[in-house]
Amino acid sequence: MDTLAVVLEAPERLALSRLELVAPGDGDVIVDVEWSGISTGTERLLYTGRMPPFPGMGYPLVPGYESVGRVTQAGPQASRRIGERVFVPGARCFGPVRGLFGGAAQRLVVAASKAVPLDEELGENGVLIALAATGHHAIAPGDVPPDLIVGHGVLGRLIARIVVAMGAPPPVVWELNPARAGGAKGYQVLSPDDDPRRDYRCICDVSGDSTILDTLVQRLAPGGEIVLAGFYSAPLSFSFPPAFMREARIRIAAEWREPDLVAVRRLLGEGRLPLDGLVTHRRDFASASEAYRTAFEDPGCLKMVLDWRDCQ
Repeated sequence: MDTLAVVLEAPERLALSRLELVAPGDGDVIVDVEWSGISTGTERLLYTGRMPPFPGMGYPLVPGYESVGRVTQAGPQASRRIGERVFVPGARCFGPVRGLFGGAAQRLVVAASKAVPLDEELGENGVLIALAATGHHAIAPGDVPPDLIVGHGVLGRLIARIVVAMGAPPPVVWELNPARAGGAKGYQVLSPDDDPRRDYRCICDVSGDSTILDTLVQRLAPGGEIVLAGFYSAPLSFSFPPAFMREARIRIAAEWREPDLVAVRRLLGEGRLPLDGLVTHRRDFASASEAYRTAFEDPGCLKMVLDWRDCQ
C-alpha cells in the first residue's frame, strides 16, 4: 500500500512523492485524508531549514499535523469505526522517510488512539483542532487568563476566542500588520503604539519574535506573567532590572495535551468556540508547492488547507 505525500526533500525543496506505507497493526486504522492544514509556525521553520535541531529531525520528511479524513480500514483491536471522520495530528508511517509531523498525505496509517472523532459539520475547519488545543494549553495552567495576546494570526485569534468562550474578560490583541487587524470576535485589536496600558497581568506571546521580551516586561503589572506560546528559532534574552522590579514570571507553553483537546471539543460542542473565518485559503493537493509558498509569504493567509478529496 502506498500514498501520495508532500515531501520536504531539503530546505525550500518540496515535492509530491509516492511513498510506501508501513503495514497497519491490529490496533491501527487507515485514514483517507480529506484536508490537511499548513502551519505557518513550525512548518515554516522546517521549510526554511531554521528549525532548531531535536531528536528525529532531518530530511527528507513529510510535514503536517493538521489532517482530517475518513477511516477506511480498522484493525481488529482498533477503537475507531470504518466511515468515521477523524482528526489526525500526524503519523509516522512512511518507512525511511521521516514523519515530521507526517500528516500531509493522501492516506495515513495511524494508531486508532491517535485518531480523534470529529463532528461531521466541522468539515475542513476540523484541521484547526490541534491549534485550538495548543491555544487552550497556553491558557489553562495559568492563574489568570491572558489579558494581552501578541499576534493576530490564527493561533492568536484562537486564544482570544477561547478566552472569551471561557467567560473571562475580553483580551486586547496586538497586531502590527494592518492586513491582520480585522476579524476580531468580542475583543479589541490594537497596534502596540496605540495601547497605553502597563498593567497586564498575563501576556501571551504568539509572535515568535525572539527580541520581544523587554517590550513585554515593560507592560506587565507587578507579579505579572509572560507566556511564550510561539516557536522561537533564535535565543531569547531580556534585561534583568525591569523584570526584577516587577517580579515578572515567564512560562513556556509547549504542545497540547489530551485534556486540552477534551476542553476544546467541549467548547465546540456547546457552540461557544467559533472557528469561522480562520481558514482563508484552499488549494488542491496538486498545487502543494504554491500552497506552501502562499501560506508562508502572504500575510493575508491565516490558514491554508490542502484538499486531498480528488486524489487517486
